[in-house]
Amino acid sequence: MQQGWLSNWLVKHEVVHRSLGFDHRGIETLQIKAGDWDSIAVILYVYASVYHLTRIQYGTDRKEEVCSIKVFAQKDNPRIPSVFWIWRSADFQERESYDMVGISYDNHPRLKRIPMPESWIGWPLRKDYITPNFYEIQDAH
Repeated sequence: MQQGWLSNWLVKHEVVHRSLGFDHRGIETLQIKAGDWDSIAVILYVYASVYHLTRIQYGTDRKEEVCSIKVFAQKDNPRIPSVFWIWRSADFQERESYDMVGISYDNHPRLKRIPMPESWIGWPLRKDYITPNFYEIQDAH
């Protein structure tokens, strides 16, 4: 299978990952372990990428989408290291995926629900979520 520049760079530096191929735009998708995400995020940050993995060349209007990273976590206890300390813009995305899917981001400074009330039990976008029989509207805020 053909690999993109990032995958080749990770191989060269002995970073464990798996290439999942390219999307319809030619953007490579990589699979990594949750425990390796913070190291890979630092690597991407050092090479002038942002959380959406778009390379920006300063002083020009040129942007290049680098790749898509999929971090796989265990279903019974999904935990991923937070990259908030690398990219402050990760705050909302990590909080939203915590709120909707139930992924906990280790070392995130404010991991709390955004659209769902704090009293909500469960993760609405998980495929195993069972809708409660009722929900009290006065609890929504």
